[in-house]
Amino acid sequence: MTDSEPLNTPESALKVDVAVIGGGPAGLMAAEVLSSAGVAVHLFDAMPSVGRKFLLAGKGGMNLTHAEPLDAFIGRYAERADALRSLLEAFGPNAVREWAAGLGIETFVGSSSRVFPIDMKAAPLLRAWLQRLRHPAEGGEPVRFHMRHRWTGWADDGNALQFQTPEGVQRVQARATVLALGGASWARLGSDGVWWPVLQTAGVDLAPLQPSNCGFDVAGSAVHGVSAGWSRFFSERFAGQPFKSVSLHFTDSQGHRFDRQGEFVATATGVEGSLIYAASSLLRDQIAAQGSATFTLNLLPDHSAAQVLAHVSHPRGSRSLSSHLKSRLGLDGIKLALLNELLPRDTLNQPALLAAAIQALPVTVVAARPLDEAISTAGGVRFEAMDAALMLRQRPGVFCAGEMIDWEAPTGGYLLTACLSSGRMAGQGVARYLAQPPAPPP
Repeated sequence: MTDSEPLNTPESALKVDVAVIGGGPAGLMAAEVLSSAGVAVHLFDAMPSVGRKFLLAGKGGMNLTHAEPLDAFIGRYAERADALRSLLEAFGPNAVREWAAGLGIETFVGSSSRVFPIDMKAAPLLRAWLQRLRHPAEGGEPVRFHMRHRWTGWADDGNALQFQTPEGVQRVQARATVLALGGASWARLGSDGVWWPVLQTAGVDLAPLQPSNCGFDVAGSAVHGVSAGWSRFFSERFAGQPFKSVSLHFTDSQGHRFDRQGEFVATATGVEGSLIYAASSLLRDQIAAQGSATFTLNLLPDHSAAQVLAHVSHPRGSRSLSSHLKSRLGLDGIKLALLNELLPRDTLNQPALLAAAIQALPVTVVAARPLDEAISTAGGVRFEAMDAALMLRQRPGVFCAGEMIDWEAPTGGYLLTACLSSGRMAGQGVARYLAQPPAPPP
């Protein structure tokens, strides 16, 4: 996966039909659409090999898409659901599974309705995909790969693409271009967001890049006199440990509600993990608007309020409160530590207040973790800056795909499906663009 097609000398420009810039799922899908249509495609990527973030995402089990009714699936994209609808109706979850099957990768639906390859791995799928790109079926055109080519924008003439390569600056003249450069998380894998100022200078309408599916830092604990983050005891003892079987409730200042049961993890400075990621867009936006966001945790969501109050109020004799809560409710470990971290002692000693806190414990977060730590990013090229085929209105012949477009989605296969569907749409748009007769000279 590290092959590289040699270019001509850095002083001269390589002339190609289509340049796809970015070797993630969106770029590879755009290249596949064009290759199968017999269009010559040159794919450029800054890294030594393609699909690096794709492979990393597959380490814990390659979640391809999600098996749920299409309208519910599209609704997961929240404010951008309408903008993505046509893409996902054309190439949605079922189409992703059929596409994978065409590569010899059979899939199954997990207990959470997430869809995985049978072997749970990303590498076999990527290998089969690259094999098809290099050796397409009859009538297709092999894709040529150019690794270690970092796009730096357009040359001084405003037309040629410009790349920084190990051999120096390389210019490429392309009849059409697909930009599939990813967001700005996990820069070490190639998604570094350096394209943002390039497109801003070109006059493209952009939304600021923000972390999505990210962790957060908590506010300081007044109980322990900490100005920010957990107390030293909690951080050293419990960072990295999970909160299992809890529910998180949050309503922002606009009335948007989040209420879900799941798991998350304590970090040295705050919280992260699947349940936090699912609420991250609401928490992030509330912090931006108000400076902080406070959600509540139900540490015992499978108990009724009456049950919790009855157990907490039960006489404990000479037993300590910790022993009492453990024996009566199974509360111990990190859950019990969080109660001690956040609740004043007088609350701990009042059964009614303690019972209420066990099922609605306020946790305040004050900052999202840095962009490069996030699983994905929000922001980027606004849909309003593109036509229906994802071509930039400011630069005819230049199309965008994938995470660099201004949309976000929760984890669970939604990110990958939208990347694939937008890559497909961009590829089809390029094919139609190339088929148009040339404009008459002025």
